[in-house]
Amino acid sequence: MHCIECGQILPSILTNSTICSKCKTPVATWWDETSKTFRTNRESIMPDPSPKSGLSASGASPFYISEPERLRMKARVNKQSEEERGFNAALVVLEMHFERPNTYMRETMAEAKKMVGKTLDLSLNKAEVREMLAKNVDVWMHLQKIFTAAISLLETRSLQKTTEGDEGRGMGHDVSESAELILKHYEVLREDLHYLNNLLVISRNMLAIKETAQEICKTVGFDREVHRLIVLCVNVTSKGYDGENVDEARRVKLNEITELYKKLLVTCLQHTHNWTMGNDRFKMSFWFEMLFDDELKNDPLHEMPPDDLNVEKVHQEVQNWLARHRKKDPLAAKLLLAYQDQVPTGYTPGPLPEEENLIETDNIAESTSPVWKPDLQDKFEQDRLYARVSHEIDIWWKKVRDANFDGWVVPMETVEGAIERAEACKKNAMHRYMPRSQDQQYEIDDQQFEQREPPADDGSVGPDEPDDRSIQGDNGLDDDEEEEEDDESYAEGPLRGLLTEIPNILDTKQIEALHMTVKACIVDSMGSGLTPAGENLQKTRCKMFLALDCGRNLLRELLVFIAVWEQNDQQFIFQITAQIIESFHHNALLPFAWNCLRILKDIVSPAQTVLLRLINYMFRARKDSPIYADLKDYNRDAKLIHFLYNYFRCRVVPDCLALLHAQAQIRQNARAAADFPVDLWDMERAKDGLSQYLDFISVIAEIPEMRHLLIEWETVYEMVALLKALEAGVARKNIDERPMPGQSGAARRAPSSTPAVDSHPPQDVNSTQYQDTPHRFPWAGIKIQILIILTSLIAPNNSRRQGPGNPIVQKQLLAQEGIMPLLNCCVYDGHNEYLKERATLTIKFLMEGCKEAQDFVKELVPVKQAQAQAQAAARAAQEAAQSSTATASTSTTTATPRQNAKAAPATAPYVANKNAIAAAKAQALAHAKESGIAHGASNVEKRMKEFERNIKSLKIGKELREKEEEASAAAMALASREKRAGPNIQFITARK
Repeated sequence: MHCIECGQILPSILTNSTICSKCKTPVATWWDETSKTFRTNRESIMPDPSPKSGLSASGASPFYISEPERLRMKARVNKQSEEERGFNAALVVLEMHFERPNTYMRETMAEAKKMVGKTLDLSLNKAEVREMLAKNVDVWMHLQKIFTAAISLLETRSLQKTTEGDEGRGMGHDVSESAELILKHYEVLREDLHYLNNLLVISRNMLAIKETAQEICKTVGFDREVHRLIVLCVNVTSKGYDGENVDEARRVKLNEITELYKKLLVTCLQHTHNWTMGNDRFKMSFWFEMLFDDELKNDPLHEMPPDDLNVEKVHQEVQNWLARHRKKDPLAAKLLLAYQDQVPTGYTPGPLPEEENLIETDNIAESTSPVWKPDLQDKFEQDRLYARVSHEIDIWWKKVRDANFDGWVVPMETVEGAIERAEACKKNAMHRYMPRSQDQQYEIDDQQFEQREPPADDGSVGPDEPDDRSIQGDNGLDDDEEEEEDDESYAEGPLRGLLTEIPNILDTKQIEALHMTVKACIVDSMGSGLTPAGENLQKTRCKMFLALDCGRNLLRELLVFIAVWEQNDQQFIFQITAQIIESFHHNALLPFAWNCLRILKDIVSPAQTVLLRLINYMFRARKDSPIYADLKDYNRDAKLIHFLYNYFRCRVVPDCLALLHAQAQIRQNARAAADFPVDLWDMERAKDGLSQYLDFISVIAEIPEMRHLLIEWETVYEMVALLKALEAGVARKNIDERPMPGQSGAARRAPSSTPAVDSHPPQDVNSTQYQDTPHRFPWAGIKIQILIILTSLIAPNNSRRQGPGNPIVQKQLLAQEGIMPLLNCCVYDGHNEYLKERATLTIKFLMEGCKEAQDFVKELVPVKQAQAQAQAAARAAQEAAQSSTATASTSTTTATPRQNAKAAPATAPYVANKNAIAAAKAQALAHAKESGIAHGASNVEKRMKEFERNIKSLKIGKELREKEEEASAAAMALASREKRAGPNIQFITARK
C-alpha cells in the first residue's frame, strides 16, 4: 500500500494510529472485511509495482499502476483536514450501503457509525469544523448520492403503492400493506433512519455558514433530495395503520418507525429553514416548490368571485425570475470550479449535476425600472423588462386587497339595515342554517371583489327564500351518503400542497421549524430590503402565499393547529403565527384571508376564530403604544376594524339572534324541541366565534384612538339586541337548582324569572349535558362580555373614570331601550359570574348625568309600591282567613278535633291567598296603566309573575304551618273544655 499524498509505501497492516513515515499524514481507517485490514480512501493498493509479476490474461498485472499515474498521485496534494477525511471515508461506506443494500458489512458499518457520530458532535460544538465541512464539495456530493439512493430504498420498504381509478390515473398507498411492509423491514428501517437523520443534522449544521454552504447545497442538488424526503415522511406518517388488526408487539414497532420518520421530517424542516435563511433566491426557490403542484390552477372559493389568476402564467414568471437571478456566491463558485477540475482525475464522487432550464443570462442586464409590455411575444424578455417577480400576482393583489385600501369606499351598514337582516334571519331560523348563501341587500364579496351573480340553475337559494335543503326529503341519496356529504362541507375536498399535512402530523415543539421558515419568507423584518427595481420580495411572497391554493390550505392548517393544541398567547408558535398574520395585515390582505377561511355552515369557522384571536393579540399590543402617531398606521388599522365590524353586524349578529330566537320559541312552546335546526357542536362553534368577536370589540373599545369608531357605528345596538335575545332564549341558572319546599309542577321546573315550558330538569353549564338538548345551550359568559364592552363605551374618558358617562352612548342606550335589559342583568345568573356587579357599574355610568335615564327609573318606582301594597293586602287577607278559621273551630262541636285541625288550612287560607294574589296583581297593573308607564309595560307582567311565584314558594308553606299549629292548639283547647264539661253534665243528670 502507498500513501495517496506522497506515494510512500505504507505498512501492510494499518491501525488507527498509523501515519505516513514521509509526509506524516494520519491515516483515518476502517476495517476491510475482504483484506482483513484497516482501509482508507486516501490509499491505493499497489502490491506489485512490477508489470511482470502476477500477469493476467492480457499479460499485465491487475494491480499494476503505470509510472505516469504514480507521478500524478505524488503530485496531488490532499489539503483536507483530519475531520474531513474521516467523514468522507464514512460517507463512502454509507454510499455503498445504500446503493448495494444486500452487501454484508457489519463491522465496517459499525466503524462508519462511530465516525458519523463523532462528526455530528464536532459539527455541533466546533464552528471551525462546521466551516471546513460546509466548504468541502466532496462531502456535499457524497451526501447527495447517499440520499438519492436511500430515499428510493425507503420508499420500497415503507410504502405499498396502488393505482387508483379505472384507468390507473394517479397513485395511492395501501395502508394495511404498507404496515406489513414496514414490519417486514423493521430492523433495517430503524438503522437506516438513524443514519439518515444524523447525516441530515450534520448538513443542517453545515448550512449555518449561510451563503457558501447554501450555494453548494443548491448546486449539487441536495435541496431537491430533502424535498423528496419531506414527501416520503409525510406519506408514511400521515396514513397511519389499522390499529384494530395489529397486536401490541406489532403496534410498538409501527409506532417506533413512525416516530423515527417524524424525527426525520423535523430535521428536514430545520434543514430547509437554514437553507433559505437570509437568501432571497433560495427563499423564492422554496416558495416555488411549495406553492405550485401538478395542477397549475386554483379551485373556486365559495361565495367569492373567480379571481382570474392564471396560475400557469405565475409559474412561468417565477421560473423566469429564478433563471435571471442565478448569480452565485463568489467563494462557492470558486470551490465548485476547483472541484469540477478534479472530476477527470477520478478521485471525486462524480461530476456536478447539470442545472435544469439553463438559460444563459451572463450578458443579460436586469432592468431597474419596471416596464410592462403586454404585446411582447417573448415571455422571458417581457418579464425581464418588468423586472419584478410576477406581473400576474401584482394584478391579482390590486383586485383582492381591502376595498378601502385607497379610500373609504365601502360604508358601514346602518342600524336600520342590520335590524332588517336580523328580522329576516329570525323568520327563517327554523328552516336554514347560517350563513346565508346569497344576500342581495348586503354582500361583502360584491363590494370587495365584484362578485358575479351565479346562474339560475346552480341550486342556490334566493335571499327571501328559506334554505331548506338540509331538511328536504328524498334527494337520491341514502342517509349515510347524506351524512358523508354534510361532513365534506367542513373538509372541503383534499388539501393541496407539499406542507399542508405537516400540522396534522407534528406537535407544537416539532413544528416550530415550519413556522419559522414561513415567517422568514414573508415577514418584512426578515427581508433584505428593496430590489433594484424597487420590489419588496417579502411582500411579494406574502401575496403569493394567499394567491395560490397550496398557501391558503397551509394557512388554514396552521390556524387550526393553534386551536387543536390550545396554544396561549405566551407560547412560541402563537407568537410566530401572530407575526405572519400581521404581515398579511401590512399587505391589506386580511379581509381576503378572512373570506378564504369561511365555511358555509358556520357563523364563524374555527380557522376564522383563531385568526380573530391573533388579530386581538395584535391590537392588544397597540394599546398605550405610539404607533398611531403615524397616520398611515392608524388608517390601516381603522380599515381592518371597519371590515371586521361590518362582517359582525351583517352576518354574525343576525345569525346568532336567529339561533337565540329559535331557543326562545321552544321555551315559549311555540315550537317543538325537535325542530331546533342545529346540534350542540354547531352551537359551541357559534358561541366560540361570537365570544371571540366580543373579545375583539372589547379590545378595540379599550384603545382610546379607536373607541370613537365603535360609538360612531352605534355598537350599542348589537349589544342590547344580544342581551334581549339572551334574556328571552336562555334560562338563568339559580344558585341552588334543587326544588324548594311546597313547589311542584311548573313552579319546580322554572329556573328563572321567565316561565319555563320545557319538561326537562335544569341542566349544568357543562356543555356535555346539553348533547341531547342543544336548544337549552346556555351561551355562558356572553352577557359578561357584552357588559364589559358597554362599560368601556359609556365610561368617562378620563383615566380614573370619574364623572358622568359618555352622553352619546347614554342616548344610544335609551334609543335602543337598553335600560330594562341592564336591570334584568342585576338578577343572579350562574351562567355569567359577577353579572350583577358588571351591570351595576354600567348602570352607574348610564345614570350619572343622564336625566332621561333617571326619569325612566323613577317611573318604575310605583311598580315597587304596587308590589308592596299587594303584599300588604295578601297579609290582611291571610289574617282575616286565620280569624275566621279560629271562630269556625270554636263554634263547631260535631266535628272531631283532628278533623277540624286538618280542614282549616285546606280551604279558606288557600282561597284567601289566591284572591289576595289576584287582587295585588290587578292593583299593580291598574296602577301602572294610571301612571302612564310606557317603557317596560311588559316587564310589569313579568315582575308580577315573579312576585306570584315568590309568594307561593316562600310564604305559603310557612303560613300554612303556622295556621296548622294555631288550629291544632284551638282544637286541643276545645277538647279539654269538653272533657271538663262532661262530668258536670253527668252529675246534673244523676241529681235529676
